[in-house]
Amino acid sequence: MADDGSLAAVLRGVDEYQQEVLAGIGALAPLALPLSAAHGCVLAADVSAPWPLPSFDNSAMDGYAVRAQDVAEATQASPVELTVIDDVPAGFRSVETVAAGQAVRIMTGAPMPDGADAVVPVERTDGGTGVVHVTGSVSPGAYVRRAAEDVVTGEVVLTAGTVIGARQTAILAAVGSGVVVVHPRPRIAVISTGSELVEPGTPLRHGLVTDSNGYLLVAACTEAGADAYRVGPIVDDETAFLNAVEDQLHRCDLILTSGGVSMGAYDTVKAVLSGLGTVEFSKVAMNPGMPQGHGFVGADRVPIITLPGNPVSSYVSFEAFVRPVIRAMRGLTDVLRPQREVPIGSGLDSPAGKRQYARGRFLPSGEAVPVGHGQGSHLFGGLAAAQALIVVGEDTTRLEPGDLVSVIDLRADER
Repeated sequence: MADDGSLAAVLRGVDEYQQEVLAGIGALAPLALPLSAAHGCVLAADVSAPWPLPSFDNSAMDGYAVRAQDVAEATQASPVELTVIDDVPAGFRSVETVAAGQAVRIMTGAPMPDGADAVVPVERTDGGTGVVHVTGSVSPGAYVRRAAEDVVTGEVVLTAGTVIGARQTAILAAVGSGVVVVHPRPRIAVISTGSELVEPGTPLRHGLVTDSNGYLLVAACTEAGADAYRVGPIVDDETAFLNAVEDQLHRCDLILTSGGVSMGAYDTVKAVLSGLGTVEFSKVAMNPGMPQGHGFVGADRVPIITLPGNPVSSYVSFEAFVRPVIRAMRGLTDVLRPQREVPIGSGLDSPAGKRQYARGRFLPSGEAVPVGHGQGSHLFGGLAAAQALIVVGEDTTRLEPGDLVSVIDLRADER
């Protein structure tokens, strides 16, 4: 049996392997999409305003468009009487010009009529329709939204690299961008392998397990901004697995597999992909998630990443290697999750020579503590309860309460 020194010699560093997986991965080619389909995509080009915002002077209140000088002396005790010459809802423009002693009844968002320089809110009037009594003064420009006070013509409202969310969708619509040029969401085929796998809801016979990994990875891909779908589960048969992979080559941007990458006699993923050119398998100095594989398959060199089958190993490996790839494909430059240091609230052992990603949660004090009944790669409970991954360095074998430790906060994924 190999000693610890020789084992360490064959393990790849996490950072080194992460950069190797990212090598050759770039943003997906820009695509023009309807604005309605662009949510979550990343802009591939700057967007400039073809017109100002607002595009015309308009009322900020329901009330009356007036000449401010006409109501300068208006009070509750001594109202000013004005003749109402028009009634203008939003979406319409008055053809009248406001002269001395006149007003136009106006709704919020309606264009300001010529001659008027202020709006008297309806609350400062008696609400009259033919004649209105104004009970409060306003200054010139009061309650008027001026053209271009927000955005001027030609101004860049969003830059390339911006993720299109709800707020960004609003400004794109406001400047008339019915179609936007974006890096599309990556399409990801998630293939679960293993003859022991059955669909959730299927009665379990002894020795079978449900395909949790397929659902886990599709959900994780979706949270990372991709369009993902399940394939399988695929039995431990080389022909069946090869057919499943080849069937996805023309319909996805990335293939993601789980299971079948260890040293077992039935690990078909490794057996099949080892003969497909650029796919390579490694042991990475991390816990959980040591066995990994990645490369490109097919004539179009579709990227493929193979993850271990234990569910926690699969999730941690996704966080370390797949999520950065998805973000790179989306056109983002900040592909790694931020880490910060917090005190650990309880002791934690860690294997020598490996970077441990322990499942944890945050205490009200801000400390992080491990969750679950241990850190085994098969333990679902701790994963489901985790708010963070506690990252323990390769050279640390023991953390005592109060020691500082790096954490990856996973709460941003919660919606």
